[in-house]
Amino acid sequence: MDTLGNWRKSSYSGGGDGNGCVEIANSRTRIAVRDSKTPTRAALAFPMGAFVSFVESVKSPICNASFALRADGGRPFPS
Repeated sequence: MDTLGNWRKSSYSGGGDGNGCVEIANSRTRIAVRDSKTPTRAALAFPMGAFVSFVESVKSPICNASFALRADGGRPFPS
């Protein structure tokens, strides 16, 4: 059986009880993601490879630059 492990959240969740983030749990073949504010609601499950690709793209310099521009009220991607 491919059951999920324990739910956990990032150490970067912020102050207080850190409920303003998502939590993840993994099995051998998939990663599940849920909202930490409503843990009893549905979770999204992704194949392991797809989730790893998503995390790698979020860490990329291009993605980081687009987040910085959005935080400053600019365009999402440099033109």
